[in-house]
Amino acid sequence: MAKDNPFDPTRHSEGNERPGVKPHPSVRRPALAASLILTRERANGTTEILFGRRSGEHVFMPRKYVFPGGRVDRTDGYAPLASEPAEPVLDVLTRCMTERRARAAAAAAIRETAEETGLLIGESAPIARAGPQWKPFALAGLAPAAAPLDLVARAITPPGRPRRFDAWFFRASEEAVTGRADDFLAAELEDLRWVSLEDTGTLDLPIITRFVLAELAGHMKGPAPVRCARVTPKGPRVDEL
Repeated sequence: MAKDNPFDPTRHSEGNERPGVKPHPSVRRPALAASLILTRERANGTTEILFGRRSGEHVFMPRKYVFPGGRVDRTDGYAPLASEPAEPVLDVLTRCMTERRARAAAAAAIRETAEETGLLIGESAPIARAGPQWKPFALAGLAPAAAPLDLVARAITPPGRPRRFDAWFFRASEEAVTGRADDFLAAELEDLRWVSLEDTGTLDLPIITRFVLAELAGHMKGPAPVRCARVTPKGPRVDEL
């Protein structure tokens, strides 16, 4: 099996538990999660991507460079979006979940990016009642906007891992960033940096991030399907959604 296969079943312990040891609770349904790949184009034609390094205190992927993102919260389904996800994005998402959860996933990608990088993707619009997670937008005179988001990939953490996520990877151009949060202090992500697509191999990246980068490269060449990487009882597979 390829060394960098994103979901090599030999990398987890399902089916190999010692006698008398209960299966890990990670066999339960993965939690919905969303990440945002922010890209920018340089004058020389190079594409750069925003990464941050997770703190060594994290249980999940410590010290790895990742895209901004995290678990979808229940309140994300009621996010005060100034614009909804684009129809092609919503079409793919709703093949796998309800429209409310699809909206929540897009909102979570925007919220997590604001919380972890201070970058706000929004439109000039008032927020009548801004919850604490959306106050940076309200203070900047913005409401979060999902229309600039494209969809790149989906990945489901294999069974047997300490934490499992059904993660959706969105993409937006740096041009979609319309503000910065006041008094932003990086907490979850350290060493925020823009890295060219060609130089991402120099970073300590999770295996699944490398899969997503390969999918991103395909999308940058032209229209491409959104694919999902996961493990089945018959082994790892990548399917078009």
